[in-house]
Amino acid sequence: MIHDLFTPSISAPFRAPSSPAAPPVDAALALLREVFGHPAFRGAQAEIVGHLAGGGDALVLMPTGGGKSLCYQLPALLRRQQGCGPAIVVSPLIALMQDQVAALRQLGVRAAVLNSTLDARGVRETERALLEGALDLLYVAPERLVTEGFLALLDRVCAAQGVALFAIDEAHCVSQWGHDFRPEYLQLSLLHERYPQVPRIALTATADPQTRDEIIERLALQDARVFVSSFDRPNIRYTIVDKLDPRQQLLRFIRDEHPGDAGIVYCLSRRKVDETAQWLAAHGVPALPYHAGMDTATRAAHQARFQREDGLVVVATIAFGMGIDKPDVRFVAHLDLPRSVEGYYQETGRAGRDGQPADAWMAYGLADVVQQRRLIETSEADDAFKRVASAKLDALLGLAETAGCRRMRLLSYFGEASEACGNCDNCLSPPETWDATEAARKALSAIYRTGQRFGAAHLVDVLRGRSTERMSRWGHERLSVFGVGADLTENEWRGVFRQLVALDLVQVDHQAHGALRLTPASRPVLRGERTVPMRRIRERSAGARRGRSRSGATPGADSTEAGAAPDSGLLARLKAWRSSQAREQGVPAYVILHDSTLAAIAAARPESIAALGEIPGIGAKKLERYGADLLGMAGES
Repeated sequence: MIHDLFTPSISAPFRAPSSPAAPPVDAALALLREVFGHPAFRGAQAEIVGHLAGGGDALVLMPTGGGKSLCYQLPALLRRQQGCGPAIVVSPLIALMQDQVAALRQLGVRAAVLNSTLDARGVRETERALLEGALDLLYVAPERLVTEGFLALLDRVCAAQGVALFAIDEAHCVSQWGHDFRPEYLQLSLLHERYPQVPRIALTATADPQTRDEIIERLALQDARVFVSSFDRPNIRYTIVDKLDPRQQLLRFIRDEHPGDAGIVYCLSRRKVDETAQWLAAHGVPALPYHAGMDTATRAAHQARFQREDGLVVVATIAFGMGIDKPDVRFVAHLDLPRSVEGYYQETGRAGRDGQPADAWMAYGLADVVQQRRLIETSEADDAFKRVASAKLDALLGLAETAGCRRMRLLSYFGEASEACGNCDNCLSPPETWDATEAARKALSAIYRTGQRFGAAHLVDVLRGRSTERMSRWGHERLSVFGVGADLTENEWRGVFRQLVALDLVQVDHQAHGALRLTPASRPVLRGERTVPMRRIRERSAGARRGRSRSGATPGADSTEAGAAPDSGLLARLKAWRSSQAREQGVPAYVILHDSTLAAIAAARPESIAALGEIPGIGAKKLERYGADLLGMAGES
């Protein structure tokens, strides 16, 4: 099926709308409406498209769901109209390539991929189509692009037709300090050296200022214009809960907030992925595992089901990027702490790509901090990398432990100022803060008096005065700190120790099986020279979140007119028809038409082809292909 779908046919050249004399802005807008079915550009899209279509280089930082792909797809078609050859898109994610190619082909754009999913025949046919001018866009993996064979092929294309542009997607993969480093990206500067006349655009949704500088340096984009859109995803609600019984907490979250919704659950290990997916399925949540340790056929089958079925939950490893352009993911949950703010932002950004309300939920505890510190300290990386990794983890701990607006903290990491959002857990239910100086001193004293040889669980028992066999064996019942913390619960003490680690007053000794040790920063606290405010630990009840405002949604071109409510019966028929079309064509349902487009049809009930063509998301090719079916359903009573 992959071969049939993604091997291009030698078809008629792409036809742009007539009006060759139209100014560039008008021509771009005409293409936007005719091909993509969008009535207007969003944000900086128009400026980016004009700059790239005019031959300029660009670095684009835009959040997931912000319309990055349009920023190179549309200029590619504009330059094709002006006589240039195909555009070459570099992407590290096979699934994302396939989704975008499938979507473009639905629009009548001649697109194809060159990656490991193709057999030898498919590779030959795609290369032939490229050489014969039968493609508008070609998606290629970085590993293939830098080979001598592909570069020789590209030389022939440049000599015969020219290349419209090079688009380097997921450009943060060039950063050796980043969470998604791909060595092949370091070689992509050869595009500038080998084809200096071809405009380039690098795009990413996750880059702090340091990574932006690295992208510019390593991809030789010093003369490129930099376009930075807001990193804010206002439709996503960020919630971080204290980890008590994470599976039960996750199940309660899904049942209370997202019954029947599509979602992604991230875990750190493959074993935990498998166990969590099995556990959720046993408790009535349709869930499938997805990680690199699975055989290729099973993983591909699970991915296809997630893309094409409604209400399916996929449990995946944090380290394994899914790269799926599925717009209706309603939640992303983390049962383990990511490695960095960039990783957290990228993974949570897979929720709500359609602009509708979505949730980013995470359960977080001291064991997560210990585990991530151990992974850093025991890695084979050099000291410089470990320092950067530790700093990135510290920034994520700051986000997890903050008592203020999480969105403000998240955006500030990317250098963006903002105000309290009113759509995160801390804004909706502000946590209590308390002067934890005395509790901190007790905890630090317990660490010191037990010889800095024990983990948090034993130290909590010491402070709460719990007599155990281990306590007696070590003689800790005779210590002055034994029982001095009976006023706090076990969960509260776990929170104290976790925040002491996050504040760098305590560190984890992984050579001593997770023992807690004092840092030099703890001395002023023990001497009474520093106060320690902390966030009070408490479990947020699911009931406090129910009935929440959905004002986080971002209205835009996909909103129905004047807030008209869709006809539920018609919407159900439209979705059933779309599912049938998707099965017949072997593509994800959202590639046929997005949920927002179906909802707009169900609300407007258009009575003519012209009226249907005004619905956002229906371009000329889809109008031609599906118009009669859609009008027939809209006309049914």
